[in-house]
Amino acid sequence: MGLKFPASNYRDVARIAKKLGFYFYRQAKGSHEIWRRDEDGRQTTIPNHGSKIIKRRTLKSILEDFQISAEQFIKFKKDK
Repeated sequence: MGLKFPASNYRDVARIAKKLGFYFYRQAKGSHEIWRRDEDGRQTTIPNHGSKIIKRRTLKSILEDFQISAEQFIKFKKDK
């Protein structure tokens, strides 16, 4: 049986983004941030809503931008 999709907040996602080589690029509209990785030109938008949980569909889109699966995300999250 598959794992439940992970629930995460901005802090978790930003920490994993840094591990994957992304860096804060610029502030976008409102409380959203653009993160970029220069080695392949990928970028993603991460909502900075403090400790609020990022919605499942939004997190799924971010993971697609990171090119990792939910299982890999969970492993990164546990490694801290």
